[in-house]
Amino acid sequence: MNIFHFLRIIWAYRLLILASAVICFVTGTAVVELVKPRYEAQSRVMLDVIKPDPITGEVISSAFMRAYTKTQTEMIKDQQVARMAAQDLKWDKDPAIQKAYRNRSTGRDLDFMAWATQRVQDGADANVIMGSNILEITYASSSPEEAKRVSDALLKAYMDMTLQSRRETARRNAEWYEAQAEKAKAMLFTAEGSKAAFERANGIVLQDDKIDLDSARLSALAAQGSGPMIAPPSAGTSPAATQLATFDAELAELSKSLGPNHPQLLQLKLRRSLLAQQVANERNNAATNGGAALNAARASSGLLEQQKAKVMGQREKVEQLRLMQDEIDLRRDQYNKSVARAAQLRQESQVADAGVVPLANAVTPQDPVFPKKLLIMGVSVPAGIGLGIFIAILLELLGRRVRSVEDLSAAASAPVLAVIRNPNRRTRARRDAPRGVGSSPRRTRAARGAARA
Repeated sequence: MNIFHFLRIIWAYRLLILASAVICFVTGTAVVELVKPRYEAQSRVMLDVIKPDPITGEVISSAFMRAYTKTQTEMIKDQQVARMAAQDLKWDKDPAIQKAYRNRSTGRDLDFMAWATQRVQDGADANVIMGSNILEITYASSSPEEAKRVSDALLKAYMDMTLQSRRETARRNAEWYEAQAEKAKAMLFTAEGSKAAFERANGIVLQDDKIDLDSARLSALAAQGSGPMIAPPSAGTSPAATQLATFDAELAELSKSLGPNHPQLLQLKLRRSLLAQQVANERNNAATNGGAALNAARASSGLLEQQKAKVMGQREKVEQLRLMQDEIDLRRDQYNKSVARAAQLRQESQVADAGVVPLANAVTPQDPVFPKKLLIMGVSVPAGIGLGIFIAILLELLGRRVRSVEDLSAAASAPVLAVIRNPNRRTRARRDAPRGVGSSPRRTRAARGAARA
């Protein structure tokens, strides 16, 4: 089948196609005139989740951003938000809404507030604008004024609900953390009492660095005993002893040349006696100091051994006391963290920021979103023509006809000698008569449009 076959089919069913176009146009016009128009009003709010929270400092990560925005859009269509919006609109005092409730065709078993909530839910919708954190709240209604008012009421109810939910969640969490703080406080007092009783019973005192006094004393004794022992200087090597040896040598030399009563010799002997007494005193002092140092070293060594034995004997008790101190530190840390978190949540429960920022209230729509009169009426005619062509081709496929010389040649597999015109179509015959009938290619092409079987 080529384009000429297609055109002949369309021409043969031209009345059907025209009727289909007219019917579609009339139907579109009826829809435009009879269907109630639907108006949509939009109000916008910005989800302020990019910057950190002023209380907690938390920021929603990109991995949870999609879930968060989906939650917000579903919250707007939630029953609780819709009920708050219906209550804020005061529909229970609106005569038009009361009349619509009395004349309702569905939901006969619902009370007024449940019916009003369902009405808000049916027209509410929300979506996040692509590539932004702006949430658009939409409400559709047959009245443009109602669409605007309900859209604004949904915006207000959503912000109130978000703030209330945040405060309530923070309040419940604060109460839970306060209860945990009280438990940690009681356990801390119990642990402190157990530790104090154990210290009194065993005479062990644990310092802030978890080292008991006996262990600290042992460390001090060990450090003292590990120092170098300083021996007292020898008397033979002292300056006085050296000077005494010099005097002895000088006296021996002078005694050879001077008499025993010579004044110089007597003076040297006197000086030598004094120096000898000094050397004797130094030797006595050195012996005394050495003995004292030796005695002190022996005493220190004894104390070190005693202290070591004492520390080794109470090692298990000290370790048990350290475990008690670890438990006390743990309970204190739990208590401090619980108190700090409870205080933070109490502050958050009084916050006035819902995490959303209103951008713009709804504007009363001027044109309905459905039906679009010009669009429907403009599309109805091409749609009718397309439908008519589809029906024509379907009828042609169900019942094929010979509409040209080519169709007859393909059906009979024989050469066409002549084309007989339809005598009932005289007007068309007169128009085609001068062309004649023959087997030439030009006449054959003229006969294609008039062939019938």
